[in-house]
Amino acid sequence: MPSRTRNSRPTAEAGDTPSAKPDPERVDAWLFDLDNTLYPASCDLFGQVDRRIRSFIAALLAIDHDEAHRVQKRYFLEHGTTLRGLMDRHGVDPEGFMDYVHDIDLSPLSADPDLDAALAALPGRKVIFTNASAAHAGRVMERLGVAHHFDGVFDIGAAAYQPKPRPEGYRRLVAELAVDPRRMVFIEDSARNLAPAAALGMTTVWVAGDTRWAGDGRAEAYVDLVIEDLTGWLRQLVESSAPEPCAPDGGGR
Repeated sequence: MPSRTRNSRPTAEAGDTPSAKPDPERVDAWLFDLDNTLYPASCDLFGQVDRRIRSFIAALLAIDHDEAHRVQKRYFLEHGTTLRGLMDRHGVDPEGFMDYVHDIDLSPLSADPDLDAALAALPGRKVIFTNASAAHAGRVMERLGVAHHFDGVFDIGAAAYQPKPRPEGYRRLVAELAVDPRRMVFIEDSARNLAPAAALGMTTVWVAGDTRWAGDGRAEAYVDLVIEDLTGWLRQLVESSAPEPCAPDGGGR
């Protein structure tokens, strides 16, 4: 089953409700999360990042890896990202942290010509919106062969290290793009990160998966569409919005 819709929700203005199936011609900006969204979670890149985060914490706090794991997850839940917790509680330099944790093996990724073609057919600006770094996003997109489709990367640094789902980063992104959020679509694998986008009036698309932090049990309130196959959904979206071919007029011309 490629997708399923949720009940519609009100947007910023009464009577202007986003469609669960957005019309590509009426979308000015497509926002894509990066990890576990542009590529399948089964690639398990985050498993590598997760272990690097644990090692960083263990060295920083001089604790064993089991305790580092508990600290990591507590900070994630309390601060939005482990990095934000480390910054707030321990004054960690964010750039050094990001360089360390994203020094991973990207060989599980390979060029994705189907995703490349689907993005090529999709009209409108395309931007990566990620809690990772722009450098990591660039490497991932290059491996997938899709970097040329994106107008930019709005990363954790651009959000002043205010991670999704903190609303500050979303407001910064909207201001930078200078686009009405009601003409934006945000596609993300973590349902909780869609809540602030929905509050701004964006159409929200949840790439459902089996990742641990995917849902929070309240997704119905702020998810417009649930999909399982990003590439297939993009392809169907463009095909369904294409105009019907003109029939012969029978005039003999």
